Amino acid sequence: MRGLAGVPSYVVMQPTTLCNLDCAYCYLPLRAADRRMPVAVAEAVAASVNPWAASGRFSVVWHGGEPLAAGRERLAALMAPFAAEVEHHVQTNATLIDDAWCEFFVTHRIRVSVSVDGPRARNGDRVTRAGHPAYDRIVRGVATLRRHDLPFSALAVVNDPSPERAAELYAYFLDLGCEVLGVNIEETEGVNTRDNAHDAAAVTGFWAELVAAWRREPRIHLREVEWSLRYAAAVLDGTADDLLPASLDPIPTVAHDGAVVVLSPELAGFTDPRHGDFSSGNVLATPLHSILAGAAGTGWVGEFLSGVEACRSSCPYFGFCGGGHAANRYFELGRFDGTETEHCRNSKIRLLEGVLDHARDHRSPGARAGDG
Repeated sequence: MRGLAGVPSYVVMQPTTLCNLDCAYCYLPLRAADRRMPVAVAEAVAASVNPWAASGRFSVVWHGGEPLAAGRERLAALMAPFAAEVEHHVQTNATLIDDAWCEFFVTHRIRVSVSVDGPRARNGDRVTRAGHPAYDRIVRGVATLRRHDLPFSALAVVNDPSPERAAELYAYFLDLGCEVLGVNIEETEGVNTRDNAHDAAAVTGFWAELVAAWRREPRIHLREVEWSLRYAAAVLDGTADDLLPASLDPIPTVAHDGAVVVLSPELAGFTDPRHGDFSSGNVLATPLHSILAGAAGTGWVGEFLSGVEACRSSCPYFGFCGGGHAANRYFELGRFDGTETEHCRNSKIRLLEGVLDHARDHRSPGARAGDG
């Protein structure tokens, strides 16, 4: 059975629970409350992170709520304990980005990722707390990034994955100017209880058409498609078994109060009758490296690892996804030791099938002539 790695590749930090938007698909339970991280929490995390960063590349991802809602002064104070070698990333809705924030990003060498779901008509779920569309504020923030020549990534949530949507989506992000695009099909998760079941052929077609659009003009990195192509190449080379690490990245999320939840940031802030608050400890009481060393003993983590092994023994796609995500199992199935979820179907199985369908449809004439 695979366990948890002792050293993560990155840490997620929640500088505030507050978000200035109220997106319909958001999973966060406390986004209307402004609970800010004390500097003491960042200092405790940095005590473990700085030695890790001295040994190799390491990232801290600031993720709320809306991280910029914490303010520049607070965010600077939270970042100060981390060594210069640490890479800082921020996931933002971009509505608060102005010239001063861009100067802050440059000063602190922060890599920016923006959440936006495509053209104006596709952003109906992204609204302010007063229920007004947020799109104009989002694109104004992106324009400010571009005016300052700051590179950025983009993350899009898709709630209607259909083949005709794919080309429109990709063309939009080409024009937006992002360097990397991540595409998330909406998930039933956290406080978002909307159904995420979709027609299998439509979702497969969406991914196949997205590959086609990307291949016609591959000017940006398309996260999910590039993952899939790497896996397909490794299968052909006979090296696919080498893609899965021997142990799982614990992906620790440090909540505003110092509580640490491993594997799935989406579990932070929730409680369960069987498992309590899902945390494996608090950095104000126990060093982060010690928490991670014992995290596999957290009750729900053991249940999840059993589910991963059940996937290994039953699913032909295991080599691609490695067993899925803990939060998707919990919020869809009510347990961590279940196997296939709608998220698996939408964003793993049908993703890979869409990439393979595109490859089959675009073989060279010579290859088709040789088919038996």
